[in-house]
Amino acid sequence: MPEPGPGPRRPAASPLPSSSRLTARQAIALLTADVTELPTPDGGYESDGPLNWRGYGASVARAVERTGEQESVVCGRAVIGGTPAVVVSFEFGFLGGSLGARTGDLIEAAHAYARSHRLPVVALIATGGSRMQEGMLALTQLQRVARQSALTASAGLPQLAVLRDPTTGGGWATLGAGADMIVALPGAQVGFAGSRVRPADADPAAYTAEAQCASGQVDAVVRAEDLRADVSLRLRLLASAGSALPAPVPAAQGDRTLPESGWDAVEAARNRGRPRARAYLDAYFTERTTVSGDRCGGRDPGMLCGFGLHDGRTIAYAAQCGTATRPSGYRTAARLIRLADRLGCPVLTLVDTPGAANDAAAEAAGAGPAIAELFTAVATARVPVTTLLIGEGGSGGALALAAPDNTWATPSSYFSVIAPELAAAILKRPASELRATADELRLRPQDLAALGVVRGVVGV
Repeated sequence: MPEPGPGPRRPAASPLPSSSRLTARQAIALLTADVTELPTPDGGYESDGPLNWRGYGASVARAVERTGEQESVVCGRAVIGGTPAVVVSFEFGFLGGSLGARTGDLIEAAHAYARSHRLPVVALIATGGSRMQEGMLALTQLQRVARQSALTASAGLPQLAVLRDPTTGGGWATLGAGADMIVALPGAQVGFAGSRVRPADADPAAYTAEAQCASGQVDAVVRAEDLRADVSLRLRLLASAGSALPAPVPAAQGDRTLPESGWDAVEAARNRGRPRARAYLDAYFTERTTVSGDRCGGRDPGMLCGFGLHDGRTIAYAAQCGTATRPSGYRTAARLIRLADRLGCPVLTLVDTPGAANDAAAEAAGAGPAIAELFTAVATARVPVTTLLIGEGGSGGALALAAPDNTWATPSSYFSVIAPELAAAILKRPASELRATADELRLRPQDLAALGVVRGVVGV
């Protein structure tokens, strides 16, 4: 299709409080006043649409009169916090923000414009799903929208979604859940099933932004008054993510004395007072934003992921916090690394875990496949990955996050094929031989460097 150019500039409306149902233009105004509307592609409605649905034409006419919009989305070129972007904002007042063939035309044109101008896409979603008055022709717009989103992703351009009230049906399952990062307004109804088609005994609380965030489907719930700053930071970091240089190794924090014995190394790494991942991230980045949740129903607070600014460059990070890593944590880290790889962004990983969670719930959630997914993400990443071992390196649950050829260690760390206690138990050794077992495992940071497992020990 021909590339559309920018259309006339229209002033953005004043925003409403977050508890209100925003119009398309009010939603845009939460992010920016600098927006130029994209022209609508040629075409229009037949009297009662492709199915000759009785009264459909009259319903469209009333929607146009009531909202002042010609369709259920408003598309424009905007500048959000200094970053140019394409915005696609849904007008729920226009037939419930539903997707029809004409909606597909507009969204396709917006993505084509974004790709031709190398711009990220921000979708401000408020929709009840596909337009039943257009039948299957409306439903197939989901395939069309999904293809456009995939083409934009393949072009290396980031996509953000802002979930408004409500975000349901195909709009959630394509533009929403398919975005690289997802934030939601508080209290927004979010779910594939709309309120009128759910089971009668369904808990309404499960279909909220807060519930979706808790289950790892949404990265953050952001108040309306904070939305501009939050989206601006995410856009700025993602839009400037391309860099071929690896992330510099962070400086070591805390005690920089090398351990004398293997057990000294274990005790230093397990010391509750030593610096943890948050301290390293705070010192390394001047600004950062989060990627949270595995998009499979889980969140692991023991795995911190996101993008940050270090010496003026965007660097992705995945950091373990010293707890046993759960399957959702591995999947979130894999999701982060795949996104960074697509955007051309170097990755920093911080290893600190006694090992993978191995309880029954972790096994049921797919601990093995999740670890395999992360191993694969690291192994196939085209961008450079830098790893710093900052504490415990417990077996494969730690190794999955480590770069095969660019891992470093701090003095207060150890890496081992198995914890010394477990090694002694397997070998049926008495407790009196625990220290000797730790020495035999050659797990001290200086041992790791001598073995070639790490490139060096930082801070000594």
